[in-house]
Amino acid sequence: MNEIYKTDALIARDIDAYLDTHQHKTMLRFITCGSVDDGKSTLIGRLLYDAKMIFEDQLATLEADSRRLGTQGTKIDFALLVDGLAAEREQGITIDVAYRFFATEKRKFIVADTPGHEQYTRNMVTGASTAELAVILVDARRGVLTQTRRHSYLVHLLGIRHIVLAVNKMDLVGYDQGVFDAIVDDYRSFARSIGVEAFTPIPISALEGDNITRLGANMPWYGGPALMDHLETVELDQVADLDKPFAMPVQWVNRPDQSFRGFAGTVTGGAVAPGDAVRVLPSGKTSSVARVVTFDGDRDRAVAGEAVTLTLADEIDCSRGQVICAAKAPLEVADQFEATIVWMDETELLPGRPYWLKTGAQTVSATVAAPKYAVNVNTMEHLAAKTLDLNGIGVANVTTDRDIPFAPYAESRDLGGFILIDKLTNKTVAAGMIHFALRRAQNIHWQATDIGRDHHAGMKNQKPAVLWMTGLSGSGKSTIANMVEKKLARMNRHTFLLDGDNVRHGLNKDLGFTDADRVENIRRVGEVARLMTDAGLIVITAFISPFRAERDMVRAMMQPGEFIEVFIDTPLEEAERRDVKGLYAKARAGQLKNFTGIDSPYEAPETPEIRIDTSALSVEEAADLIIARLIP
Repeated sequence: MNEIYKTDALIARDIDAYLDTHQHKTMLRFITCGSVDDGKSTLIGRLLYDAKMIFEDQLATLEADSRRLGTQGTKIDFALLVDGLAAEREQGITIDVAYRFFATEKRKFIVADTPGHEQYTRNMVTGASTAELAVILVDARRGVLTQTRRHSYLVHLLGIRHIVLAVNKMDLVGYDQGVFDAIVDDYRSFARSIGVEAFTPIPISALEGDNITRLGANMPWYGGPALMDHLETVELDQVADLDKPFAMPVQWVNRPDQSFRGFAGTVTGGAVAPGDAVRVLPSGKTSSVARVVTFDGDRDRAVAGEAVTLTLADEIDCSRGQVICAAKAPLEVADQFEATIVWMDETELLPGRPYWLKTGAQTVSATVAAPKYAVNVNTMEHLAAKTLDLNGIGVANVTTDRDIPFAPYAESRDLGGFILIDKLTNKTVAAGMIHFALRRAQNIHWQATDIGRDHHAGMKNQKPAVLWMTGLSGSGKSTIANMVEKKLARMNRHTFLLDGDNVRHGLNKDLGFTDADRVENIRRVGEVARLMTDAGLIVITAFISPFRAERDMVRAMMQPGEFIEVFIDTPLEEAERRDVKGLYAKARAGQLKNFTGIDSPYEAPETPEIRIDTSALSVEEAADLIIARLIP
């Protein structure tokens, strides 16, 4: 009986040793990418199979599905292990990003199988955003394709330093070394043009297993490592992160009771220990680290990649989204940047429209200027562009509504990367990589003046306001706006009327009627209206202003309560009947493009301060209603 206990104890000890070894293995995150049908899902399935990460019931189901679908004859179709969506299995393609975990004796892995279709390039960007290595597959029969170049360029943009060129389906070209060498030479020429100096080429057959986990006999001319050997031994990015200055974005302020106040986050670079001098950005307040706290207790030191809670020696303001960094090597802080933008939405970028910009744990409002240029991924040409559409890549200036701490993306993916989110749909529309802060962001400061807006308003004995009239063309905005101004003038009020047609003769004469130009039109008018309220005026505007996001943008420019949205609510049929300029008729005939209500949308206000039903009120009655709201 004692021998049995000893045996059980030895088994338990061996299990504990195995678990401890497994827990302390390094982790490599990598992606597979390339063009359609290059064999990405098959490769991952083969890796899982050869790593013995498939349970018996999964293997039985895989064999049954392979026989039923018959995509690989009598062989196992390894792609079915990864292609989980019904649509993926039916079409034999990858649509969404599929993540899989597996481990070997030397290392743990998380692999992302990313789509090859151009339509799903945005999903590939998602998978690549956290990867340290990219396996770019090329079908040996087809060579380097446009999507191969696009994915390689994106991989390089996203800061992935380790690239494997896996020339797949070598079995279908007779394991010909000449085919492999020609593809490697072609890819090397392109890689140099985008700044990729080194990559690891490996000839493979994912279906047959050649050079996947071990070198195969079919390609004796190849003297490099098998794919798995390379994945197990490649240097991880975390090692390089240790040489950077300390920085940690604050994800959560931990305040369980009055005796403890800590700042939780993941260290993105360097190391931190109790006693280290730190600076909180963007405020610039300084302190020192009192404790480095983890779930398992206090630590003497935390390094890049570790999630910890820091307590500071001083009670200073620090909240979610701010960054704690080394006091002697602080991050930059700015509100204007140059950045590379990868557009991932079917609706094109609208320069000047406010989007949510999310970087780390911080979300701010931001606008993107018209691109300086777009990039042709085939030729690396810089092309003139006014906007970016789906899968477009370009360089543009980005302006945020407040200062944010950052590092160039080339130095830190965590502190230099961001996404843009549409404020209306809440969809992620773009990924961005910060290059540098614009010098004017640091050189231009607000000049204080002795005579302010309160003094200007007091001289006029009135409260500044913006009466923002919005509605379809022909709804009566200009007529009602003119009547409101006449009535206010009789009351000795100081006003100024900004009319949509009039500003296009001067201030906005360079703008057309595309969605992007409409956004810029309203942005400029909003800035002018804000300056006029600073002068103490009551500003009356008459603009179609078809998009809610732009009206909200102008509202955000004003002081609380100063922006009064007036919806001139006229049905399209009635506005078209009043068409004194003949614009609707031209739009219906296709002679006038991007006309609101016909081939360009109008987003009616959801909760305007005033709604004018022109079918029930006369012009004078409408004006009186507006003035009663303005001057109770």
